[in-house]
Amino acid sequence: MKRLALGPRTTIRVRLGTALALALLPVLMLGVGESMVAFRKDAQEQKVSLALAAERSAATARARMESASVLLETLAPDSMGFQCAQRLTEVTNRLKGYDNLVRFDAHGRVACAAQTVAADPGRRDSPWFSRLRAGQTNIIIRTPGALAGDHPTLLAAERATNEFGDFDGALVALISLDSLRPSLTDRALPRGTEVAIADGQGHYLSRTRAGAFSAPRPDFADHARQAGSYLYSARSLDGHERVYSAAPLAGDVFVILSAPAEGLFSWAGLNPLSSILFPLLAFTVALLAVWVVTEQVVIRWLIYLQRIATLYAKGRLSVRPRQAEYAPPEIRQLAATLETMAEAIAARDLSLRESLAEKDALLREIHHRVKNNLQVISSLLSLQQRSLTDAAARTAMSDTRQRVGALALIYRALYQGADVRRVDLRQFMSELIGQMVVEQQAEGGAVRTELEADELTIDPDKLAPLALFAVEAISNAYKHALGRNGGVLKVRFTVTGAEAELSVADEGGCAPPNAQGEGVGVGRALMSAFARQLRGRMEMGPNDAGGVTARLIFPTPSIAEAPPPRAKPRGKASRAPA
Repeated sequence: MKRLALGPRTTIRVRLGTALALALLPVLMLGVGESMVAFRKDAQEQKVSLALAAERSAATARARMESASVLLETLAPDSMGFQCAQRLTEVTNRLKGYDNLVRFDAHGRVACAAQTVAADPGRRDSPWFSRLRAGQTNIIIRTPGALAGDHPTLLAAERATNEFGDFDGALVALISLDSLRPSLTDRALPRGTEVAIADGQGHYLSRTRAGAFSAPRPDFADHARQAGSYLYSARSLDGHERVYSAAPLAGDVFVILSAPAEGLFSWAGLNPLSSILFPLLAFTVALLAVWVVTEQVVIRWLIYLQRIATLYAKGRLSVRPRQAEYAPPEIRQLAATLETMAEAIAARDLSLRESLAEKDALLREIHHRVKNNLQVISSLLSLQQRSLTDAAARTAMSDTRQRVGALALIYRALYQGADVRRVDLRQFMSELIGQMVVEQQAEGGAVRTELEADELTIDPDKLAPLALFAVEAISNAYKHALGRNGGVLKVRFTVTGAEAELSVADEGGCAPPNAQGEGVGVGRALMSAFARQLRGRMEMGPNDAGGVTARLIFPTPSIAEAPPPRAKPRGKASRAPA
């Protein structure tokens, strides 16, 4: 089975909702399918019911016609004389549906009648009267012009004879078409049924509601006569699709029933919305229930745990998910896992901090001991210097002692600073110059120093050659310019983008022997070596104050991000509820 293709960013709400929708979809489709099948079956049954109702109405009308013929046969022998009109009037009043009963003589004249009949000189030659005179026993037709009243009627005529069997006129019953229509209160009729009477040419003789009917099909009369009834669909005058059923009444007269066509709001007894709406409603309620339950049982707890995890990411490992105690068991297990993880991280963090503090202390101790050892070496060199009588040897020993002192100062700056791996260059240069000036002033004149340094944090590997270069440059300044008469010593360190520059300038009265390049001494050789070690260059030359300026130009050291402040060992963090 293939997995549902949802994106990685799809939320749990959407995933659960989609899964439930897919699970309930077959039930919804089954309900809709059953509803449509039941609806179509019911609609077909209603069409059949409509056709049967039309045939039943026609049969009822034909029975009325036949009863009218029997009535006329019964009344024929007594339909003459003085009491004829009175008897016909009594029959008309007692039997509903008869508009008039008329007795015609052999010449088509009115012998007697229950109601007044208009005179018609041409009645004797009318088709229906001629057919009776020719020997036809009875006739049922639509009432011809002179006999027709205010509303459509049917004419049922019975041939009358005298005692010799000769034609003696006709007894006629005028039957109202409205009395032949089926009653709309009949429960067998579909809801919304309308009734009409029409002739074979499609002309409506009577209708309960004109808008419910359309022009009958031209061939409906032939189909209705052949099959007993004819069912068809058409759009009514009021614009609705309806079903029609036509059946013959008598002669050229037909009854037509009109009912609404099947649809969502049709005349069908079974409302399909009840079968579609309930599964759809259940489908929607289930989705909403899962949505709400997911929100309350899962999502809000996940959001809460996400906030806890965010606090852990910020280092607040003392926070504990106390509110998760009211969550479902699975969420509580997840919260307990987060709490265990936080405790493990806090313990590991404490261990790392303690280890880091221990290593930091050990490294500082090593720097301290190296500094002490270098100071011991410096002291030994000082003792050795005092025992020497040769001036050159004493100078060489002093230079060596100053170099060792500079290295010792580096290690002191390392173990006393906040970071055992880097040193603030400006503070270090200030201490180095101060240390050298104090030593040199014991042997010569007063020297005023000027220090300008840009901020730069530098590691010991680059600080050592830089410091030794400064020692050599300052020593040369004292030897050749400042040692006897004093003066001003200017030390400047600048950082300009990719390059840094250390310059040491004096205002002495004479230049060193190698300032113009005449020969190379040990100091200048060392300075060149230190410059190469820093991948830079050394420049030395006279300045405007009459002294010499020594420059060290090298690439600016890249400074990595400073490490976090050293933390002191601490006990286990206390728990804070969230």
